[in-house]
Amino acid sequence: MFQIDLTGKTVLITVVTTGIGAGIAKMFAKAGANISGCATSQKSGEFVQTTTEDTAQSIYTQCDVTKEEDLQKLIQNTIQKFGRIDILVSNSGQNVFEGATNCDEDHWNKNIELNLASHWRLAKLSKPYLEKNNGVIIVMTSNHAFSTIPGCFPYNVAKTALTGLVRSLAVEWGPNIRTIGIAPGFIDTPGNQKWFDSFPDPAIERQRTIDLHPVKKMGSPDEIGAWCVFLASDYASFASGVTYLIDGGRNALMQDH
Repeated sequence: MFQIDLTGKTVLITVVTTGIGAGIAKMFAKAGANISGCATSQKSGEFVQTTTEDTAQSIYTQCDVTKEEDLQKLIQNTIQKFGRIDILVSNSGQNVFEGATNCDEDHWNKNIELNLASHWRLAKLSKPYLEKNNGVIIVMTSNHAFSTIPGCFPYNVAKTALTGLVRSLAVEWGPNIRTIGIAPGFIDTPGNQKWFDSFPDPAIERQRTIDLHPVKKMGSPDEIGAWCVFLASDYASFASGVTYLIDGGRNALMQDH
């Protein structure tokens, strides 16, 4: 039986209370890893319950990843609880869709701080612990790093820049740390449902989006979580410096039809 056992490993995951982050935490728990999770909300929601159902130990920290002091507290809490960090899944991000003409300085700065700079800062703070254990950094970017649609500036700019961060960290911090990017497409999350709900008929827009994918479905948070678990395992030890596009084949279409 093909199995990935991460018992004794500690994974630090940002934004674990919902969506992709919750799926990532769930799948690492199934692999037996200890999990340190964070999000901006004061309460962990179902995070601790979900992870401990799979016998993994977990800790939750309220954290704004754009604040240096919060990131330092997150690292400190993780080390105090588990004594080590083996895997970092830097999952923070939020849509900042303004368009190149309408985007102002405030939205530009918010986008860069959250969707780009926070990943670099957390990686730097985690580095001393990761390099002790031949650690792995997984950076969550987006299919917007590879192709985009009108109006998604400046979000797509930051997500594209993250692929450069992945390459630089892989080159500069290897071989003791592997760095990999994951670029999900449409994943069935509350955030994407909010997008569908902005249309006059959400069900029609949802089906239209599904039909744009050769696999004729959207991805799930658990699927992205499983990718993270595999890439963090020894089975993926030859993977570094690359960003994997996981978008149900939508990138293969020259036009949306």
